Amino acid sequence: MSDPKYIIGIDLGTTHCVVAYTDAVAPEFEEPAVQLFSIPQVVAPGEVKAQPLLPSFLLLPGPHDVPEGSLALPWNAEIDYTVGEYARNRGAELPARLVSSAKSWLSHRGVDRTQPILPFEAPAEARRVSPVEAMARYLRHIREGWNAQMAQDDADALFQHQEIYLTVPASFDAVARELTVQAAQQAGLLHFTLLEEPQAAFYAWLEAQSEDWRTVIGVGDRILVCDVGGGTSDFSLIEVVEEDGNLDLQRVAVGDHILLGGDNMDLTLAYAVRAKLAQRGTQIDNWQFRGLWHSCRKAKEKLLSHPDLESEPVIVLGRGSSLIGGTIRTELTRAEIESILLQGFFPIGGADEFPQKKAQVGVREMGLPYESDPAITRHLAAFLSRQAGGSQGWGEEPNPRRYPSAVLFNGGVMKASSLRGQVLDALRTWSGNADLRELTAVDLDLAVALGAAYYGLARKGRGIRIRAGTARSYYIGIESAMPAVPGIPTPIKALCVVPFGMEEGTEADIRRREFGLVVGQPAIFPFLASNTRKQDVAGEEVEDWGGEIDEVTTLETHLDASDDETGGTIIPVWLRSRVTEIGTLELWCVSRANPDRQWKLEFNIREQG
Repeated sequence: MSDPKYIIGIDLGTTHCVVAYTDAVAPEFEEPAVQLFSIPQVVAPGEVKAQPLLPSFLLLPGPHDVPEGSLALPWNAEIDYTVGEYARNRGAELPARLVSSAKSWLSHRGVDRTQPILPFEAPAEARRVSPVEAMARYLRHIREGWNAQMAQDDADALFQHQEIYLTVPASFDAVARELTVQAAQQAGLLHFTLLEEPQAAFYAWLEAQSEDWRTVIGVGDRILVCDVGGGTSDFSLIEVVEEDGNLDLQRVAVGDHILLGGDNMDLTLAYAVRAKLAQRGTQIDNWQFRGLWHSCRKAKEKLLSHPDLESEPVIVLGRGSSLIGGTIRTELTRAEIESILLQGFFPIGGADEFPQKKAQVGVREMGLPYESDPAITRHLAAFLSRQAGGSQGWGEEPNPRRYPSAVLFNGGVMKASSLRGQVLDALRTWSGNADLRELTAVDLDLAVALGAAYYGLARKGRGIRIRAGTARSYYIGIESAMPAVPGIPTPIKALCVVPFGMEEGTEADIRRREFGLVVGQPAIFPFLASNTRKQDVAGEEVEDWGGEIDEVTTLETHLDASDDETGGTIIPVWLRSRVTEIGTLELWCVSRANPDRQWKLEFNIREQG
């Protein structure tokens, strides 16, 4: 195979997917342009159209839900499911057949994300897929659509042979990243690298500024990338530093995984519309409410994308023999949307008003674990508070709380100027800095894909790079060597195996401590992470880690014994960690006596607890 012809950036979003590309082999004296790829998709029964946005919806219709042959694609006439615009629109009428928010399910630790669980509330006879398979189908559709349009007569242009950058939330943990890799591999992608979405959005801004970026931001500036998308709210801080007399960029902080975004807002709007209908005597059942939720999403997206619109119709199918006669119609107005979203999701409180923890109901449905406090500004205040001290990555000495000097917004939710203004007002109020400014963003729907493609150029030395590495520190739990005490669990120490900022393609050997590994039987290891302990180095042990380090999942492996070893034999080992070139983690146990004898630890992605 020849070298890649294109660099491709993919925004694999909760709400929609976007693909951008640029020439990988342009002469050095040329500035290669980053372009959007319009993705062919079914937009109506029997109608295929190429569009820049591929809605992240998968419709798994029953035998009588769509006209026969209506889902055919130029590259697959027999396909029995559909993704994209028609899936979203028809799925609003068939919510039990529609997979949505699959990306959010990838980060749900309470379920086995490789099992067919979606649509989550579908009836027993309905078809289901796993969150990984749903994401794989979006990527497979993109691959096949690209090949149908870009590689008909050019084998060198085949999608799977290109240099691909696939974006993920900065807050995705190592397991969610690994599952994203599995989805990409199932879709037939061969050469790809993971890139954090807030970084991609910032790369898009850099590409749009060209060489002028150095006149807009300077040494000491701290840029908050505030990315509120369909499923998550993602916060990252990027600092402008001086390196050998030149301006450089460094990603210094990443927020927690906050499952809070457009999905929550759509649901809130649906409840408001249901209450409005009830006031006029119209009741809707749970089946209709799911359709109302999707209809409110469409109305919200339309109003946020078109500032000239003052209202948008909301339609709910009736129940009974005459669907047309029973159709329920109302509307959402711009004033209603902005009032509900501003008050519910972007209140301006104090700088020390953090998310409110609510007591959990003892038994609850196993849906997505959305945040109990919907106020995004309170989550932002908590994130900034954690960046206050010297130990949090702001320098040698403790500092007063420091706020960003500029904000770059991303995500479809932030299209509304009123919502951006509310966040800016909150930051100015907290910091007392009236000069805190907004950086002019590239299109909020397209920036991540455009920036991902530009990042590919930057890796080739044709653009500025952000120094980043891993977004958090990772640890494994080590059982303390102490006598057993009745009623008291043996303390677990956290051993740092991947420090914050460890670069892709690097590894760390942890030889300072020797561990005993039991072979001939399965073994499990607690796997932990921290967003705040940025000073820990590989091999450092943390005894009292409550509140700073959280359990992510477990690592497990079956440790094969040799012929002369019985089950239960203890082998002295040391640990090796590696951040792969594509952005995933690998952990190995290495025999002290024979370094060629190694055991790789695998993530447990089955239901926890």
